[in-house]
Amino acid sequence: MRDKYTKVVSPKLAQEFGIKNKMAIPRLTKIVVNMGTADTYKNKEAFARLQNDLAAITGQKPKVQAARVSVAGFNLRAGMHVGLSATLRGDRMYSFLEKLISIVLPRLRDFRGVSRKSFDSRGNYTVGFFEHTVFPEIDLAKVDKSHGLEVTIVSNSGSKEKGMKFLELLGMPFEKGE
Repeated sequence: MRDKYTKVVSPKLAQEFGIKNKMAIPRLTKIVVNMGTADTYKNKEAFARLQNDLAAITGQKPKVQAARVSVAGFNLRAGMHVGLSATLRGDRMYSFLEKLISIVLPRLRDFRGVSRKSFDSRGNYTVGFFEHTVFPEIDLAKVDKSHGLEVTIVSNSGSKEKGMKFLELLGMPFEKGE
């Protein structure tokens, strides 16, 4: 994937947007994978299984996110483990993106492409999954309950248009007709 970026995507982006400085060409900065685990706060085994699942998906140990404030309505106390997060950079980032584009997204039921509306104003893209079991590393026999997760692809593109073109050239399967 990195070779594709340097040999194909980078020159096309520079030509299309008239970028002369190679450091100004949009590139991947990081990929952040987040998973909410608020309903497993009473069950330490389930939380450990989710940690292992996210570690298998990303290839690195996830960071445990703790609640910052207490909310009585949700039975939530400050300091409780409510999420897991993994930030991927370098080779892991490129291999994860390649796996996401070529293996995970085509495995989704009734997949017709990802939405073009999930870009923020800086050109970063976020895609959510209802089940973490769509990743090939997860053994369905060992999963008692599926959890959702979100993947944020962060680039230095600076705008929606550049970010969309950048991911399109990398091979992100966007919906047709938008």
